[in-house]
Amino acid sequence: MTLSYPVRVYSSTCQDFIRDVGTGQIATIVERAYKQAYGHSTSDSEIRSWKNSLAALSSILDHNDVPPDLGLGIEFQIPKTSKRIDVLLSGVTALNESSVLIVELKQWEFANKTTMDGVVNTFVGGGNRDVQHPSYQSWSYAQLLRDFATVVEDESMILNSCAYLHNMTTAGDLKDPFYSHHLLNSPSFIGSEGPMFRGYICSKFRNGDSGLALDKLEHSDIKPSKSLADAVKGMLDGNDEFTLLDDQKVIYEKAVQLATHNDQKKRVFIVRGGPGTGKSVLAVNLLSRFISAGLNSRYVTKNSAPRLVYAARLSGHLRKSRISALFTGSGSFVDCLNNEYDTLIVDEAHRLNAKSGMFGNLGENQVKEIIQSSRTSIFFIDEYQRIHMKDVGSEELIRGFAKELNAEVFDADLTSQFRCGGSDGYLAWIDNSLGLRATANTSLDTSQFDFRIFDDPKEMYDSIIEKNNQNFKSRLVAGYCWNWVSKKYPDEDDIILENGKLSAKWNLSQHGMLWIEKDESISEIGCIHTCQGLELDYVGVIIGPDLRLSGGHVVTDVSQRAKTDASIKGLKTMLKQNPEEATRRGREIVLNTYRTLLTRGMKGCYVYCTDKELANHLRSLISA
Repeated sequence: MTLSYPVRVYSSTCQDFIRDVGTGQIATIVERAYKQAYGHSTSDSEIRSWKNSLAALSSILDHNDVPPDLGLGIEFQIPKTSKRIDVLLSGVTALNESSVLIVELKQWEFANKTTMDGVVNTFVGGGNRDVQHPSYQSWSYAQLLRDFATVVEDESMILNSCAYLHNMTTAGDLKDPFYSHHLLNSPSFIGSEGPMFRGYICSKFRNGDSGLALDKLEHSDIKPSKSLADAVKGMLDGNDEFTLLDDQKVIYEKAVQLATHNDQKKRVFIVRGGPGTGKSVLAVNLLSRFISAGLNSRYVTKNSAPRLVYAARLSGHLRKSRISALFTGSGSFVDCLNNEYDTLIVDEAHRLNAKSGMFGNLGENQVKEIIQSSRTSIFFIDEYQRIHMKDVGSEELIRGFAKELNAEVFDADLTSQFRCGGSDGYLAWIDNSLGLRATANTSLDTSQFDFRIFDDPKEMYDSIIEKNNQNFKSRLVAGYCWNWVSKKYPDEDDIILENGKLSAKWNLSQHGMLWIEKDESISEIGCIHTCQGLELDYVGVIIGPDLRLSGGHVVTDVSQRAKTDASIKGLKTMLKQNPEEATRRGREIVLNTYRTLLTRGMKGCYVYCTDKELANHLRSLISA
């Protein structure tokens, strides 16, 4: 079902809400309205949450100090996101200013401190999980509305936020000083602090407005606010990492020209580029340019690692939540209206999937949804970097859906190499050596790019540490041939080579997708899922048993992949149904994985092979 965002599931005054709760029908009313808005029912757990949390809220609002005509909205869809605000209250201040209060409701009984900013650990979804601190969550929702609902800035609407955890009897770590700046921006109240929570609500309103401000929010134009656009203008200033060079500049200007056309005709821009050609740098520059111009734009990737890393690198200029809102996943456009966005900039377009959602059951095709959702879609693609069974992104597919949706197609090639010593020769050598494609580069000259084969994994690791200590960002990565044991047993290592000469954990054990940004992650080993789309100065690559030499040829063995590797999920079934296609896909995934890993370094690449014959073979292809 296609929705017109945002959606307010329930809308009334505070007085009428208290009445609906009093009848015992509030959960039923909200459930019915939810189904009407979204075309399907929600989970039993969410219905129980409505029943319990809304009753707790009603007991706070049912007081003479609370204006009875406060506007009240439940499950308000934030523009251009899948996020829903639990409750919105609206009225006017003592100075007759329009005022809206965001209330995040939680049924938690505890919250434990973590080492991550704005993140706590609590019991949700059947287990203890790291989740956003409710103060940060409610504040970030307010910031999203400030940044994209133009009525907030145009009418000087005041937005405040808070959280109410009605089942929590003691605050514990919830109000630890570590979270003080989040609590200051957006306070959290526990069950025993009901009078304080009520006092906070009353401090934001003199009178109610019968929901007038909520109506204005719901019908607001959605585009970057002037304050966000002004802030983004300087986001890349002085950051050499994002300077445009050579053909990057030409393609940048072409993309700007296409995206700023005045007619309503759809345009699709396909930009081909191999590793190290600056696709991501160009994408981030375009995002900055479009937002600064007031265009409703997003940077889109299927893989979360580049989104998180680039958002983190740019967050020195803006609050992290404001930056993060500009970066989104590829499954965010299932229910979008036609041309809902001005521009969508899709990095790593080869990683796009057919279906979206946690269970892969939503939508028709992500490529089609992106083209449909935006006036101009820009796809950065390298088909030799498809590394997952679900990866379907291809130039052919993009052109097919563009034709179906009457979009005019333009294309360009990024050719200048800014990684791997600045030479296309290394990439061509990798392709030839792995058997991806035949090239004339049958031997490698290492005078311009530091490429080495190591027989000892500890020696390679020590060399990577040495480079990192010299202020060259350097990390170890590996093919996904070792199970993620440390996820369940944190004290155990995942990758153990040569009887313990090298023993380490996968990066996801501690630092997750931001692994590449953490200094201490030098002790961890990255995988394809956390380094694709990113770059290092020096990369150390462990080639696992899924790639070896047999009969003088490089062969793949996808059966050697880890059981925890979701990249090959579905391959066994395909082997029974279409063994030829399954063999091709398995080989493609393995080879593309190593091609990607071997091209992360700008200055050098160090390699250790579990198969000694493969190591000797690669060494023989290096010119003296």
